[in-house]
Amino acid sequence: MMRDPLQITLFSFGFKHGPPEADMVLDVRFLPNPYWEEDMREKTGLEREVAAYVLDNDTGRAFLQRLTPLLLFVADRFQDGTRKEFRLAIGCTGGCHRSVATVEAVRSLLDRSGFRLNVFHRDIGKK
Repeated sequence: MMRDPLQITLFSFGFKHGPPEADMVLDVRFLPNPYWEEDMREKTGLEREVAAYVLDNDTGRAFLQRLTPLLLFVADRFQDGTRKEFRLAIGCTGGCHRSVATVEAVRSLLDRSGFRLNVFHRDIGKK
């Protein structure tokens, strides 16, 4: 019997806005913070300049390189079990820059994985 692909709900959040409801929570506050760059402060991780600042460096690349196999492993195990959904929350301080950029990068990495993706940014509009 063929099973439906696992639904992966992937979302960003800000720790200062409260904890998320998720199966796995990742803290990306170790990545470079665009908030401290005046020309990027009001932008979000959806913008190329901000995403590059966060992830296009040795730390960001190494993190994504290590994260991808972990997520695929965990998702495969969830798929093999009785669960229909896996909720992954990625957080930074405010939920506008680092977590958003990381979620979008993970979305791109998982897009071709065969899992169904649901992506949102919980706190992107909050100050």
